[in-house]
Amino acid sequence: MSPREGDLAAAAIAAYGPASLSEAAAAFARAAVAQAAPRRRERAKALLYAAGRLAAFGESVGMELEAETLLGEATIERFVLTGCPRVSAATRRTLRTNLRALARAHRAPSRPGPTPLPRERAKAPYSEAEIEGYLRTARAQGTEARRMRATALICLGAGAGIVAGELRRLRGRDVKRRSGGLVVWVSGRRARAVPVLARFHSPLEAAARFAGEGYLVGGRQPGRRNLSDALNAALSSDASLPRLEAGRLRATWLWECAELVGLRAFMDAAGLRCSQRLGDLVADLPEAEEETAVALLGGADGDQGEA
Repeated sequence: MSPREGDLAAAAIAAYGPASLSEAAAAFARAAVAQAAPRRRERAKALLYAAGRLAAFGESVGMELEAETLLGEATIERFVLTGCPRVSAATRRTLRTNLRALARAHRAPSRPGPTPLPRERAKAPYSEAEIEGYLRTARAQGTEARRMRATALICLGAGAGIVAGELRRLRGRDVKRRSGGLVVWVSGRRARAVPVLARFHSPLEAAARFAGEGYLVGGRQPGRRNLSDALNAALSSDASLPRLEAGRLRATWLWECAELVGLRAFMDAAGLRCSQRLGDLVADLPEAEEETAVALLGGADGDQGEA
């Protein structure tokens, strides 16, 4: 960790004070997270959000805003089971994981044990033959615009794991040759450069050239909704293929990336079947250089010139 990264984390903690929280709740969150000493700003922000939500819950039920009380396992369990009913099961699991990390930093009591929370199962990835079938169906569309947009939809989902709101905002110019491969620049709340899996380079580049300054999957406004419905329907017209689902396209990308990085070998060696602590570990690892990520997840399949 560089001194700069530590300064950014400390600054995020010092500045925390959302309007939705009382000053007392915000002060509790700042103190609790400062004790944990996160090394990165993103980790600090995640811990602050969890601690702030817990403090607000504690206030609502008349609890003292003390770490020994609020960060006890029983209080954390009460919070995740009854104190945040309008969030998804995945968000509740993340909140609990982060609060338990804070509890470890404060050495808070850890009894009773946690109640199992429901979790969504991962969607099944498509096979390589099914993806080729969708690309073949995309190439068979009646106009060049539909061919290019349908191809982009498949390549961005199965080749870069991009779905939903991020997909709507991508323009042709956001697909670039650099760092030894093909990269998609995703803007917004989770801005990042995503290496494209090598077998999708050529068709995605063709779709990007066609789109140019326009949106890769069509339309004129980034806030447009249900834009991919017509493309999904067109790509599901082949009776020999399962219905196209954005979630399964992303699962296909996740599965292939997990294979490339040797995730199964790592989890087997560690004796893990499912771990919610991997996010905690990754949060404190140094960020990978783009060239490293491209070499690991994208690779090269042709010219390496800058776009």
